[in-house]
Amino acid sequence: MPESNVFIAMPDGVHLAASLYLPETDGPWPALLEALPYRKDDVLPNAERYRRLRDEGDYAVCRVDLRGTGSSQGVARGEYLPQEQDDLCEVVAWLAAQEWCTGAVGMFGASYSGFNSIQTAMRRPPALKAIIPMYATDDRYTDDIHFGDGVRKALEFVGYPLFMVSMNALPPVPALVPDWRERWLERVDEMEPWYGSLEEQNDSPFWRQGSLRPTYDAIEAATMIVGGWSDVYRTAAFRMIERLSCPKRLVMGPWAHMSPASSIPGPHVDIVPEMLRWFDRWLRDDPNGIDDEPPIVVFVRRSTPPAPDLATFRGGWRYEPAWPPSRRVDRRLRLADAPTRPASETLRVRGDVGVTAHIRGSYAPPYGLPIDQRRDDAYSLVFEWPIDEELEILGNPTLEATVTANAPVAFLAAKLSEVLPDGTSALISRGLRNLTHRSSHAEPATLAPGEPVDVTVELDATSWIPEPGNRLRLALAGADWPNAWPPPEACDLAIDPSRTTLVLPLVEGPSPEAARPDLPPPLSGGAGGPDRPADDDSDVTWRIEHDVYARETRVVVDQHVIDRLDDGTTLTEIEGGEVGVRPEEPGEAWVASHTDYEIAWPEVTARAHATLQLRSDAATYRLELQVEVDEDGERIATRRWARTAPRTLQ
Repeated sequence: MPESNVFIAMPDGVHLAASLYLPETDGPWPALLEALPYRKDDVLPNAERYRRLRDEGDYAVCRVDLRGTGSSQGVARGEYLPQEQDDLCEVVAWLAAQEWCTGAVGMFGASYSGFNSIQTAMRRPPALKAIIPMYATDDRYTDDIHFGDGVRKALEFVGYPLFMVSMNALPPVPALVPDWRERWLERVDEMEPWYGSLEEQNDSPFWRQGSLRPTYDAIEAATMIVGGWSDVYRTAAFRMIERLSCPKRLVMGPWAHMSPASSIPGPHVDIVPEMLRWFDRWLRDDPNGIDDEPPIVVFVRRSTPPAPDLATFRGGWRYEPAWPPSRRVDRRLRLADAPTRPASETLRVRGDVGVTAHIRGSYAPPYGLPIDQRRDDAYSLVFEWPIDEELEILGNPTLEATVTANAPVAFLAAKLSEVLPDGTSALISRGLRNLTHRSSHAEPATLAPGEPVDVTVELDATSWIPEPGNRLRLALAGADWPNAWPPPEACDLAIDPSRTTLVLPLVEGPSPEAARPDLPPPLSGGAGGPDRPADDDSDVTWRIEHDVYARETRVVVDQHVIDRLDDGTTLTEIEGGEVGVRPEEPGEAWVASHTDYEIAWPEVTARAHATLQLRSDAATYRLELQVEVDEDGERIATRRWARTAPRTLQ
């Protein structure tokens, strides 16, 4: 049959649920695998993309529910565990051994399935010849949704941990699993929440598990990376393209954590033909020329006014033959020489600075893009330089700073913006560093209050051509909230401009590659995306609130989605909550969030309602998480988890 459901046996007897999409042509065919925890039959089926890979590429395509998720057996005890990579190596071997398969297998996927494509390739299963990770990272500590540059993320607790708890508390699809109710009750009884770790606050073996960095030679499979300038994993994409020794390619677009065919922002492209070219070359040994092209395809962004739902960036596509580019030059801008400087180089840290720099910036609304930065700039140390000539920024800006804080723990946030003629501050790049992690993420060291320290802050990889006549603005602050958890206490942060330099990575002159990439436009309606099924009904909220008397700042987000699948199944998803902080007492911060997942099949209506509260003071994190599970409107289970952990220089 062209489409079927199968169960793949693991060595320990657990069976993983898989959907197969087989061509109707004469086989055998190479096989393509995507593996996700996001329920292949209802929450994120992605069937349209699999059918395109099958029909346009003549590939056998397999989608697997990871252990303990969707209709697979077992228990989902966490993300990216060794058991997951063991399972996926077994699935690769199973696919290669099928009579309809040539023995060559590729893996692909966005976000989670991009991660495990990299992680499985690190194991080098013999049949895995090529991977296409999209929006994925090489380092789970420095560049992930849980931590970044030594600081815990904040807004992520509104979304990811809770929707994983809710999805993992739902039953297998009743039509596929005869003993679905027994499996459901076992799953709920044994499940564990996914939120990274409250205790693991520094880099450690916990975060090294599943991280490619620094062992890039572990991957031999040909690797095509797809990234986006508006995505959280953009810096990791350039680290990988620079350091991988296997056949490699990078397609870097303007996109957020969404399909290149429909992302906010665009311009949009149909990535499926590019995927097929890569897989044809390395799974079929088709000399189609893709490996003769320059390995880097990049969208160069030009000055564009910001908007939370920006439709498209100005700019265009080009090739780069290598990373870093051979014509790169570093322009060093000493803060002491800035024509515009603050009246004082000492800043009183506020816990709510960063709110305009986008909230997560990863997914579809309500998680929007950067807006005008002036609200944050007003609470920052601002340095400006006129733009007298056209220049192109491409790569990671860095700040080499000498900083003094009057507290043992402090952060330094840097935002690079272009000031437009009307005064709008358009974000180019941002970076954050926990100053106690200035020498090591594994062994942080307290600051000696009042003593200057030298620190380097790496800003996110970026592409930007500002307009001559405008101004470059560097804004320095002590927080980047709600992207990151605020520091444990307010303090005074002083910058020494004579010993602090902004380093801009510029490229001078045209690319040595005169040819331009010819990426296909999206199909009608932006089909083929990795995000989620198309929404029949949805509502979104994004509010920034400041309670004057309570002296609190809050970001409130909510979304309500109803999706009706072709087989009559109805999925209802509600996700939202608030992230809050007391600006003058930044240690007093919190997240209060909720999710509802309800799926109505002919056999049963199952609902999982989860709530989370994570609060901190200057010394402690306290987490409470609860999930309530209903069957046809009746409560059948409640699970609660509570954790308390000291803040270890966070």
